[in-house]
Amino acid sequence: MTQLPPDTQEMLDSLRSAVAEALERKRRLGEYAVFWEDGKPVLVGEDAPPYPEPDQQRG
Repeated sequence: MTQLPPDTQEMLDSLRSAVAEALERKRRLGEYAVFWEDGKPVLVGEDAPPYPEPDQQRG
């Protein structure tokens, strides 16, 4: 992997830290989280509502 300029790396590290803190807070509160994976949203957590497959969304 190519090395990023120091200021860019610092920004990336800050964003990663903020996301980790937000996800940890949601976990502690028992809230689900939404991630984007393989071109679609993925809901993660015990209280996550069911997410229908794209072909099931059409009546």
